[in-house]
Amino acid sequence: MPTEEQLPLAERLLRLLQHLGVPRAHVAASWAQDYLGLLGAHPEVVASLILVCPRMDLDVGALAPVAPRLLLIHGDCGPQASVVPDVLPHLRGAAHVTLSGYADAVWADAIADRSDQVGRAMLDFLAGMDHAQPMPPLCLPTGVGEVAGLAYRVCGSGPPLLLLPLGFAASQWDALEARLAERYCTIVLGGRHVGPVAILEERGCAAGYQRMFRSVIDEVQLRPGEAILDVGCGTGVLDRWLARHTADANRIVAVDANGYLLREAKAFARQEGLAERITFHEGRAEALPFPDASFDVALSVTVLEEGDAERMLAELLRVARPGGRVAAIVRAVDMPGWINLPLRRDLKVKAEFPFPGAGVAAGGCADASLYRRFCAAGLSRVSMWPYLAAFEDGPRARIIERGMRTRLAGTELEEWAQATAHAEADGTFFVCQPFHCAVGTKR
Repeated sequence: MPTEEQLPLAERLLRLLQHLGVPRAHVAASWAQDYLGLLGAHPEVVASLILVCPRMDLDVGALAPVAPRLLLIHGDCGPQASVVPDVLPHLRGAAHVTLSGYADAVWADAIADRSDQVGRAMLDFLAGMDHAQPMPPLCLPTGVGEVAGLAYRVCGSGPPLLLLPLGFAASQWDALEARLAERYCTIVLGGRHVGPVAILEERGCAAGYQRMFRSVIDEVQLRPGEAILDVGCGTGVLDRWLARHTADANRIVAVDANGYLLREAKAFARQEGLAERITFHEGRAEALPFPDASFDVALSVTVLEEGDAERMLAELLRVARPGGRVAAIVRAVDMPGWINLPLRRDLKVKAEFPFPGAGVAAGGCADASLYRRFCAAGLSRVSMWPYLAAFEDGPRARIIERGMRTRLAGTELEEWAQATAHAEADGTFFVCQPFHCAVGTKR
């Protein structure tokens, strides 16, 4: 019997719906990890499914049975422009709406950017679903709560509508929540077990990822009393580790431009008794809200990929004191990953081949140019090294594995499935993601 901490997301969602007295609900989401388990284990509770700016991990096999009750809302430019058009021919009966001229990248905030168009599309689709198969209206007390580790917020009355997180969108459902609540009992979900928060938390707690981060902290050579700035803190998972690691000997300041992630980061720090040891600020990495020479250590982890890397690095240097250290970790799209499966060499090489820079901004850095940038910035005593961070079976490992699997077809997929089953059975399944690390001293 799994403990609550071990519960799969599908069971958490089912417990939440049962607690609220919801036998069936419309579901809106973005990331496959959030809805696939529910579709597979409890399809009867999903009255319809709306996917807003879905990622490249769409599972046609899982979606095909619900295609007549499926709406796909997507942009027509950017790195994910072909995702929905590629799968539509295989999803007979599915509806779709194209956001013309919109790039639904991983940080896209489509609800805020195209709220009228997305709102109309959702309400029209839901009205059709309700007409075809009516659900009794639900009137729950307005407010917030938590069930099975899922935080929820209820608003409005009508047929139940479950709103799962929308990737890394900074404002999530905020721009549409009131409008949807006029016709539906909206249940907005959050917390550490759902959406990108679950991925960031799981990644940051993985032993392999923490070993990589510790290698950077060891190279920084922290001294008691030094002030640390973490730029692009996300959910604050590494800051919480750092607060424990330094045993209150260092002031930690964490900054992120994403209000959604910051809200979760503050909540997690409070829950773990670390609110007094980490100060959170909202701010952009390209224009940090701090005076010059404010910190002894300025670091960023998987942030230089997301914007203008030159400006971000310049800001890290600006806020570092003379003699202070600047550190960065970036994803390595110029290096292959690695998976521990018993496969023939040619198939393994094909799957592990470096992935293109999906989610990397035009001016971002996600390759070995990190090392040149650190040296060109005038930093001294620059340390540079690549790192393969290992992830055992879990959400992050499955995302990497699914990405590798997209390279394969036909009998290759059959061989892959057999090898995966063997590795899972003997407990040797894990994958590795490559990163580049650098640490330098400000002159």
